[in-house]
Amino acid sequence: EGFTENLGTNIGLLRRRIKTPSLKIESLVIGQLTKTEVRIVYIKSIIHDHVVEEVKHRLSRINTDAILESGFIEEFIEDEPFSPFAQLGITERPDKVAGGLLEGQAAIFVDNTPFVLLAPATFPQFLTSSEDYYNRYVWASFIRIMRFIAINISLLLTGFYVAITTFHPELLPTTLLLSIASSKEGLPFPTFVEAIIMEAIFEILREAGVRMPRAIGATISIVGALVIGDAAVTARIISPAMVIVIGLSAVCALTIPSLQGSIAIRLMKFPIIILAGTLGLFGMFLMLLFMLIHLCSLRSFGVPFLSPFAPTSLGDLKDSFIRFPRWAMRTRPRLYGYKDPVRQGPLQKPQTPPVQKKGGGGNR
Repeated sequence: EGFTENLGTNIGLLRRRIKTPSLKIESLVIGQLTKTEVRIVYIKSIIHDHVVEEVKHRLSRINTDAILESGFIEEFIEDEPFSPFAQLGITERPDKVAGGLLEGQAAIFVDNTPFVLLAPATFPQFLTSSEDYYNRYVWASFIRIMRFIAINISLLLTGFYVAITTFHPELLPTTLLLSIASSKEGLPFPTFVEAIIMEAIFEILREAGVRMPRAIGATISIVGALVIGDAAVTARIISPAMVIVIGLSAVCALTIPSLQGSIAIRLMKFPIIILAGTLGLFGMFLMLLFMLIHLCSLRSFGVPFLSPFAPTSLGDLKDSFIRFPRWAMRTRPRLYGYKDPVRQGPLQKPQTPPVQKKGGGGNR
């Protein structure tokens, strides 16, 4: 199931999943011309009162003539509007909204759109999927680890390749270095220019695939990338190694469940490549340090964006890089779900039944 453009239907889909009388819905109208209905939904017994008051305050400050979609609301109420990282969750899945409410978040429903805002949001939430909670925790933890590895590959691989081949070739094994050097022989562009051109082409093809009819969009983007990459290598414009690096980086970006998280990673690749092509590994690590400082300074409705990593909350780490079993996650997130911290009773771990001993005389 997914949300629709009808506000009443969306509220009904949520009420099917959360039947407690603590589920509160507050209405307001935003937009002088559109008169768009907006609903603030939260579970009163769980959410912190200051989060609800902050959401109401930010929505009440909006003074505009039109609200056509939830994205309009997002830009008016986020903490840091110039950050490439989104500070509110966006989803069209009722189960994800229900899960957020049960952890202490507030949901913002907007009429005429299927996309619902969740606040506050943290960076790890953009890297997790609803399916992580439907599969067994061992498999879900493995997939999360693979996802974090893929995210780092997508963000760093192209810049690392540019820095190594341009400034630090001595770090490569001799055989690999000779192979890369022979593949680049006679090419018209340096590695840095190759990387920028190929990354831009992949982004154009991805956007073209989205705009094409759904039946052929994915085919056009994949086939187009293969055809253009093969033609560029054959024409001796781009090296084969660069096509491999860019292709692997693009595929790894697709493992990010959230479109907002994927867009942020894809955007940050370009400054990393630029600094790696001008300053080498020093420039690359300088950009990573800037990103870390920026992420540590971000807030989402007063909640640190990198929690539970910074500040560290050992209890909340049970649902971060890996997922602990459901019976081991007894408490809600510490920073915004601690009005009612306990979500389940103690000693919920399944117990192996004792072995039944055989009876007396008749069983000898």
